[in-house]
Amino acid sequence: MNKIFRVKARQVFDSRGNPTIEAEVFSNSLSASAICPSGASTGSFEAFEKRDKSNKKYLGKSVLKAVELINKKISKKIINQNIHNQEKIDSILINLDGTKQKKKLGANSILAVSMAVKKLSAKIKKKPLYKCFLEKKNFKLPHPLMNIINGGVHANNGLRIQEFMIRPDGAKNFTEAIRMCFLVIQNLKNIIYKKGFSISVGDEGGFAPMISNNEDALKLIVQAIKKSGFINGKHISICLDVAANELIKKNYYSIHSKKFISVSESIKKYLKLIKKYKIKSIEDPFSENDWKAWNDLMKSIKKVQIVGDDLYATNLERLKVGFLNSSSNSILIKLNQIGTVSETLEVIKFAQIIGYKTIISHRSGDSEDTFIADLAVGTNSSQIKTGSLARSERVAKYNQLLRIQESLGRKAKMHKI
Repeated sequence: MNKIFRVKARQVFDSRGNPTIEAEVFSNSLSASAICPSGASTGSFEAFEKRDKSNKKYLGKSVLKAVELINKKISKKIINQNIHNQEKIDSILINLDGTKQKKKLGANSILAVSMAVKKLSAKIKKKPLYKCFLEKKNFKLPHPLMNIINGGVHANNGLRIQEFMIRPDGAKNFTEAIRMCFLVIQNLKNIIYKKGFSISVGDEGGFAPMISNNEDALKLIVQAIKKSGFINGKHISICLDVAANELIKKNYYSIHSKKFISVSESIKKYLKLIKKYKIKSIEDPFSENDWKAWNDLMKSIKKVQIVGDDLYATNLERLKVGFLNSSSNSILIKLNQIGTVSETLEVIKFAQIIGYKTIISHRSGDSEDTFIADLAVGTNSSQIKTGSLARSERVAKYNQLLRIQESLGRKAKMHKI
């Protein structure tokens, strides 16, 4: 039996230059490490992120106490555990914390260990990580939901919608999917530059031009798709992450402009955008507690992917409520929203049983860790959301998916969208 004999954590830095946790787990002569990501647009139902708010040396953002918890407390509890028993190890971590949102130990400390355990188990088995999640034989590659224009809290422009993305629906394989996105991004870059806007990028690698109108951004994307030789809505589809939690005031929303309007008016404007720009996916169109608004939108549209992120926070209890309420037809999966690999897999399994599409997602504060690329393939998730084709912490995931495609050879097919 392969037992854990050492666990070590350290403070490292994420893509925003903020401190985060890396955990390393040892068994025999092998070890594996994992880095926990961090979000900027976070829902209130997410698991707790432990930071040293009183530590002025790091402006209250250090994770040194969480690192100490791993090195002195968590390590003692999981030493001598079977490295392959992920559920038992995660259960020990969950019970050691003992709170609903992991406020005692912090989901960042728990998740870093949980991911490292999964990686080490795969390494000992001498199997690719993607083959170690669910009992599967026929693996497929996910379609990238690629961020190309940033707004909201991911940029300092005036755009209300947080992410404008493209999805290469016409791609036959992952290599082609990346090539299609590459062309659109490069053409979009030239279009933005010629219009006199900055071509600097936001947290997730998408361009952040100083524009404030959602439709102006959509028009730029449509133009870039056409210039790349593709048909919008056929070869390439436009997808949105609204992040409506940031845009609500007393049950009114400022999604479509700075003016706050009712849910019904917001839905009417969504329908116009969907028709005009052939929008295929909308994430977090309303706030995390506005269940009726979500249901009203679902009743109003057809053939559009409605994705719950803050609504569900990768939480099984909330997903069950959303299913009974007919709130969406898809769920975004973020490991650090719930805090362990086992809980994440439980949510993915249930979502797929009820017919929801699962979309594996990064965070705006991410790292070079490629865990989610393997997770997307290994859990049969049809899509992955991991930023633009820029910034190494985003590109690392795409490169890993290209490697997985290569390892699958001729069997490497894409999911049908």
